[in-house]
Amino acid sequence: MKYFLKLNAISILYALMIFIPVQLVMNVYRISRLTSWEIGTIISLTGVILLIEVTVGTIMLYSLTKKWLNGRKANLWTVILWIPYFVFFIYIFASLFPITYGGDSPNPASSLLIIGGLIVYPFYILILNFLNMTFVKTS
Repeated sequence: MKYFLKLNAISILYALMIFIPVQLVMNVYRISRLTSWEIGTIISLTGVILLIEVTVGTIMLYSLTKKWLNGRKANLWTVILWIPYFVFFIYIFASLFPITYGGDSPNPASSLLIIGGLIVYPFYILILNFLNMTFVKTS
């Protein structure tokens, strides 16, 4: 039971790791309107936050997976388990903060980038799990 809870906790962290950049990219206009910053500044800050989150998140998730999940093959369930948590986070965010101003709607280009990122993200998780299983066995 402990392993199951740890596996789900790691999956929640994977979902949060992609949820934050998706929301930053989708809400550029809303952030710009609420903070009175220019859109270029918001886009630059979003890029910096994305790089920091990917770096820190990868290191954190690698070490947590190594510590909690011990290189078991069942870790590969995280490739699928993050999806329901991600959908749940999106639903909660959309319910709590609906778009009430038409100018806050995201542009189609950002949606295409997010779709591409969501297609690649399971492979990122898979690579991270394989690296973890490989280095745990040899250490």
